[in-house]
Amino acid sequence: MTNEGLPLPRSDDAGRDTAYAGPAGLAPAGRPPAPVYAALDLGTNNCRLLIAQPTRPGQFRVVDAFSRIVRLGEGLGASGRLSDEAMERAVEALRICAGKLRSREIRRMRLIATEACRAAANGEEFLTRVTAETGLNLEIINRETEARLAVSGCASLVGRDARSVVLFDIGGGSSEIAVLRIGENRSNRLANHITHWTSLPVGVVTLSERHGGRDVSPTVFAAMVDEVDGMLARFDCPALDASMPLDDFYLIGTSGTVTTLAGVHLDLPRYDRRRVDGLWLSDSEVTEMQARLLSWDSAGRAANPCIGPDRADLVLAGCAILEAIRRRWPARRMRVADRGLREGLLTDMMADDGVWRRGRQRRSHRSGRER
Repeated sequence: MTNEGLPLPRSDDAGRDTAYAGPAGLAPAGRPPAPVYAALDLGTNNCRLLIAQPTRPGQFRVVDAFSRIVRLGEGLGASGRLSDEAMERAVEALRICAGKLRSREIRRMRLIATEACRAAANGEEFLTRVTAETGLNLEIINRETEARLAVSGCASLVGRDARSVVLFDIGGGSSEIAVLRIGENRSNRLANHITHWTSLPVGVVTLSERHGGRDVSPTVFAAMVDEVDGMLARFDCPALDASMPLDDFYLIGTSGTVTTLAGVHLDLPRYDRRRVDGLWLSDSEVTEMQARLLSWDSAGRAANPCIGPDRADLVLAGCAILEAIRRRWPARRMRVADRGLREGLLTDMMADDGVWRRGRQRRSHRSGRER
């Protein structure tokens, strides 16, 4: 899956509102325009929308996108409920999304909510309010579905030579991990190769609220890593073969944490998705970037253009979760993915509708006539 070279907002955009509207994918004369699909992901920290049209097999063109940090799960760990302020922020962002969806003729859309709405006592009540005020009907997905969607969204980053991959998505309120063993017979749907998966009830928002994300000493950082270590210790997954060749096993991370590390590593003056998505980081480079972030105070993190003030108190909690994952599954390299649930939703809907298969059939038939 690619996005045809069009710029996309990053998964969290370092706290800045982002919206992209590209060309609507003009079809050749005499051919109907490609259908339009939409995917919305309301998470613990972000509200994200992606609208796209299928192009070549396995690919789509983004025609509109929106991302805003809403911190829906702020304070949820202490109260067990979504706060009035957090719900208002989310509804405001969802109103913008609703306007974008109404402005286009959408063939299919899927609108999902994840951990904050799953965990909150008033999660269902909040989504009823969302429907009343915006007209959007969001579904709360379970953790297994979330893990599978993350894999679907990152499928094109898993090379044909890969035999085993651990893919993780560090969210605001939960972190999903999927272990894939691919073997020689690779299915068209990479999620079919998941052998083990887990969802940790911890994310950057919940972990930073418990330990404090603003002033993080090495001792506090170690305590965060230990907490996640304890959760992973309960995950029953056989050890992977550490003797595999370099190209046969690696990690894939899809989250604001890993994209931030990549942006800092590249010393970008402004976050650039095109340079980050698909980037390889060695194990030593990840260690170096985590140490660099830990050495900065909150003001230093906020001043970095790839972090920003809205993520300055969250990024080290994400690094702690990442560190626990790296200890459980040591790998010589990690691939960075600035993509995730929305891309997984779009890919699955387009595959279900067979839009790419029909495109291949049309081309084959046309080629036959020309010969």
